[in-house]
Amino acid sequence: MKSGVEIELIQGDIANQPDTTAIVNAANAQLRKGGGVAGAIHRAAGPELEKEAVPLGPIEPGQAVITGGHNLPNRYVIHCLGPVYGVNRPEAELLANCYRNALKLAERYEIDSIAFPAISTGIFGYPLEEAAKVAMKTIVESRADLKYVKKIRFVLYDKKTLQVHERYLKENL
Repeated sequence: MKSGVEIELIQGDIANQPDTTAIVNAANAQLRKGGGVAGAIHRAAGPELEKEAVPLGPIEPGQAVITGGHNLPNRYVIHCLGPVYGVNRPEAELLANCYRNALKLAERYEIDSIAFPAISTGIFGYPLEEAAKVAMKTIVESRADLKYVKKIRFVLYDKKTLQVHERYLKENL
């Protein structure tokens, strides 16, 4: 914990984080139910999430929008469109913008806790090592600008993803 902001990394299900005010959806441009993280969040939130989200799209890589949590235990869902690796350039800047823009929305809505998945590392093909490096560097650098956000959690799908993120977090602290 530095600058009054706790950063934690866990292995788990992003759609089951009852102790965070907001979760981040690794969304598609149309903000529709999809596969991976987006599918899990939409299934848990129910159809009202898609009804609220779709009119806010389409969004561009790096952008973020916010909706209610609906049937999730979270008050908000922040939807970020990560870059497709090798297609949307510059990948690292667009990915960093996802994290920055999600945190800006969290600040605007006075959200105290937020949970992120590993954005763009699934179907969007971003190499895990590179994505973790960008994510951890961006989050650590962003802490000084946070007034309301006091807890940032990364909810990572498997042990390998968790270990890679832990390594890059240590490097950036």
